[in-house]
Amino acid sequence: MNTTVTEIGDRIYRLSTFVPEIAPPAGFVFNQFLIDADEPVLFHCGGRRLFPSVSAAVATVMPVEKIRWIGFGHVESDECGSMNQWLAAAPNAEIIHGLTACHVSLQDLADRPPRAMSDGETIDIGGRRIRYIDTPHVPHGWEAGVLFEETTRTLLCGDLFTHTGNGAAIVETDIVAPAMAAEDIFHATSLTPLTAPSIRKLAALKPTTLAVMHGSSYRGDGTKALHALADYYEKQLRAAVSAKVLTPA
Repeated sequence: MNTTVTEIGDRIYRLSTFVPEIAPPAGFVFNQFLIDADEPVLFHCGGRRLFPSVSAAVATVMPVEKIRWIGFGHVESDECGSMNQWLAAAPNAEIIHGLTACHVSLQDLADRPPRAMSDGETIDIGGRRIRYIDTPHVPHGWEAGVLFEETTRTLLCGDLFTHTGNGAAIVETDIVAPAMAAEDIFHATSLTPLTAPSIRKLAALKPTTLAVMHGSSYRGDGTKALHALADYYEKQLRAAVSAKVLTPA
């Protein structure tokens, strides 16, 4: 495994590992994001087998033991499989997530007690501020949530905008169409009446960078991209109801 490091924003680093065996022929990337601040944040841990490569990549930016906060979108192997390896390597680090994830899973799974965050709660990490936002079932997982770095207006958006391939670290071109194509492959998103509204709630943050877990990140009008993604899921929901795949409540 080879993990590359790219600074996609002011002291915000994308740690990317390409796995060609997943979703061939394009392949698939797994990204973590490191925010360099007085209290550094790692968003996404990666699976256990990625830990040696990803931790070596982090070490090119800062000592691993400096990491203070560890977050991720939801409880799934590629998001948090290695969290206890990170906790062992960074003795002052704490897992941060929403109340649901902490109470249902992380208080048991994590080797140290997690810090539960309420929807909209912020943490000053020294020169930067991160905000936690609940996004239940968006794109999937009851406990799903994202982080927003307010200073750089970077949305650490987890599995939203997932797409295949090993493209540039950050692009200024359309990322909605590739995400729609990937949804046709994976069918990974929970389609509910709250899917589009939850995405529109993120659009209201007016992000200028979208830090995407699987695929290229995006720099530009994040609000427009999020509304376009919400429009797509609204159409998918209407089509499913019309086809009687889903029954309206």
